[in-house]
Amino acid sequence: MKKKLGLGLLLLCLVMAALAGCSGSANKNGDVIVIGIDDKFAPMGFRDEKNEIVGFDIDYARAAAEKMGKEVTFQPIDWSSKESELNSGRIDLIWNGYTITDERKEKVLFTKPYLENSQVALTLAESPITTLAELEGKEIGLQALSSAADALAASPLHEKVNTSEFKDNVLALTDLKTKRLDAVIIDEVVARYYMSKEEGTFKLLDESLAPEQYGIGVKKGNEALLDELQKALDELNADGTAAEISTKWFGEDKVLK
Repeated sequence: MKKKLGLGLLLLCLVMAALAGCSGSANKNGDVIVIGIDDKFAPMGFRDEKNEIVGFDIDYARAAAEKMGKEVTFQPIDWSSKESELNSGRIDLIWNGYTITDERKEKVLFTKPYLENSQVALTLAESPITTLAELEGKEIGLQALSSAADALAASPLHEKVNTSEFKDNVLALTDLKTKRLDAVIIDEVVARYYMSKEEGTFKLLDESLAPEQYGIGVKKGNEALLDELQKALDELNADGTAAEISTKWFGEDKVLK
């Protein structure tokens, strides 16, 4: 009877240990950093023709992790739930063209900004629209719960256009190309990437809705990881690695010093 009881307790302990291992932080051992990304956000983080995750932020994150002596895993997430994913511990960082805003600062810690960006209006090259004012009464698309949505909400255009929200920019751009939309509000770096890939398809309006900066989101209370990451980013700037990665993806050094 004692042997059976002992075996039962052992099995119970093993089950409890397994369950414990499945909960809590994604970074249980501290040697692997799990990064939450939107895998359709070119050129920052996206899937190439081989279905491999690539992009500026992907290369930048790998270089930083190497400086930190850690491995990195990229976890595609629903971008509208990014802060929840971080605060639940399922990911350690939000790193994929993540715009720094006052509202987000209340939810997460941010590194220093590393890239300038702006929210812009992208139309078809053949469109007669040339100014933001001409979007009044038009059909506008954007990614749900994104900084594009925030920029439009803060713009006088907000109540003058018909807005459709999409899960990602790819879906919005598809509707633009099929003329179900008149324009898409989108990150400038993303817009310019698609303009380079599909020459003659799109054009940018000269005016932008909102300037912004990208940063990396860390769970509140994890200042140790934030400090370690910022130190690695500073080293990448100092030794020229950040500039090399930027030149690879943008043709110039755009990383903020």
